Amino acid sequence: MADANRIRIFDTTLRDGEQSPGASMNNVEKVEVARALAGLGVDILEAGFPIASQGDFEAVRAIATEVTGTVVCGLARCNARDIDRAWEALRFAQRARIHVFLATSAIHREHKLKMTRAQVIERAVESVRRARALCDDVEFSPEDAARTEIDFLSDVVGAAIDAGATTVNIPDTVGYATPTQYAGVIRALRARVPNIDRAVISVHCHNDLGLAVANSLAACEVGARQVECTINGLGERAGNAALEEIVMALKTRFDYYGLTTGIRTERLYPVSRMVSTITGLTVQRNKAIVGRNAFAHEAGIHQDGMLKERSTYEIMRPEEVGVPRTDLVLGKHSGRHALRERVVELGYHLNEAQIETLFEDFKALADKKKEVYDEDLVVLIEKHIQDVPAHWSLVSLHTTAGSSVIPTATVCIRRPDGQVVRDAAIGDGPVDAIFKAVERVTGVAANLREFAVRGVTAGKDAQGEVSLELEVESDDRTFRGRAASTDIIEASAEAYLNAVNAIVTRRERDHPREVIGRPGAGA
Repeated sequence: MADANRIRIFDTTLRDGEQSPGASMNNVEKVEVARALAGLGVDILEAGFPIASQGDFEAVRAIATEVTGTVVCGLARCNARDIDRAWEALRFAQRARIHVFLATSAIHREHKLKMTRAQVIERAVESVRRARALCDDVEFSPEDAARTEIDFLSDVVGAAIDAGATTVNIPDTVGYATPTQYAGVIRALRARVPNIDRAVISVHCHNDLGLAVANSLAACEVGARQVECTINGLGERAGNAALEEIVMALKTRFDYYGLTTGIRTERLYPVSRMVSTITGLTVQRNKAIVGRNAFAHEAGIHQDGMLKERSTYEIMRPEEVGVPRTDLVLGKHSGRHALRERVVELGYHLNEAQIETLFEDFKALADKKKEVYDEDLVVLIEKHIQDVPAHWSLVSLHTTAGSSVIPTATVCIRRPDGQVVRDAAIGDGPVDAIFKAVERVTGVAANLREFAVRGVTAGKDAQGEVSLELEVESDDRTFRGRAASTDIIEASAEAYLNAVNAIVTRRERDHPREVIGRPGAGA
């Protein structure tokens, strides 16, 4: 290796991170996040699991084609169909990697695979060879490695390296390991596998016991040189090791670890915000490195210490991770240039047409609010990178509610053919009435599975962001909608329509000749 003390950062936000319940992204959003991750400086970007769906395949292919500056990786099970599909998606990447995996622990061999040790090794070798014939960069993962017998794990890893694997990943798939034990596994492999120096040792830790970061760092201490992680620690169940925590632990405690990464740490906070907004998964306030309270001090003793010497209570400078000391405030007197610059600083790539419509939305919001913060801008930007066509759009609405009246909503909605339709409904509250009125107009019936409201920023004039999920009985998936406004009622209507548009888009893709929706009352 060129630098024995360099840790490669393998980001799997778009693959393992997207498997977090409710964290799915559309293809436009995936490409935008991929660009941000490349700008962050990740060494390897796992773009998805191409065989999983046509959408995943298209997303990986788009990222492989459009994103440069990083290795683009696709996941595949140890079978020919998966591997060939992965390569089909990756083949035009500037630098590509095929990542193959096969379970190795006794519990997986016996209950899931129904395979013997010999059969597992044979399948692993065949698959690595097939992948290597297509791509020079091949990673092999023995799934559930942390619970695999060390003698068998050593045999599998050695055979995979002989077959052509350039990276061997040792995953703690179910978050069962502890730091000392996990470091022991890496140490044992380095001692037992004769050809281990021909491959990079990688680690992939889950956070079921809250030890993903600790386990990853313990492995780095004893020779692992690649860490697989995600922005904000997203991932299956309790998530993965958080990229921002791994990177800043190595940077802040270089005196202890003596290890470096290629991450541009000042980009950590903006990328964290972007991923949080796009996935709809809020970062907890006290989250290490990127939480809102990470650099906040309220206790009098702490404040006194900070005023006298910052290092008394801060081990990192907020600027190191991209947290501004003060929020950048934009207002109604700000121009397009300032807005465009801030969009770039936040990690987004919008064309001139998108900037123009964003500027109009920004000005409208600035007239309603005294100050427009970064979080406000991110919500506005997100509207312009969605790929769901606006079949139905809200023109206006009116609601009546109170303790002594029946909640009523009247909506005015523009149909796909441009005609404006009006209708009204009553409900248990103004929001329920709006949803029923929209259903009457669009003819799209759905069940509301989730409804959440959060303040985008502080203050009485803050935007409120509404996120919801609709479920259609005839479909096997849920449809998400999200919108923000200083008026929660309006945001609820817009979010519901966004979800309805997603349903309509899905139906048109499945049944292109079918007419979606019926004319509402007043048509």
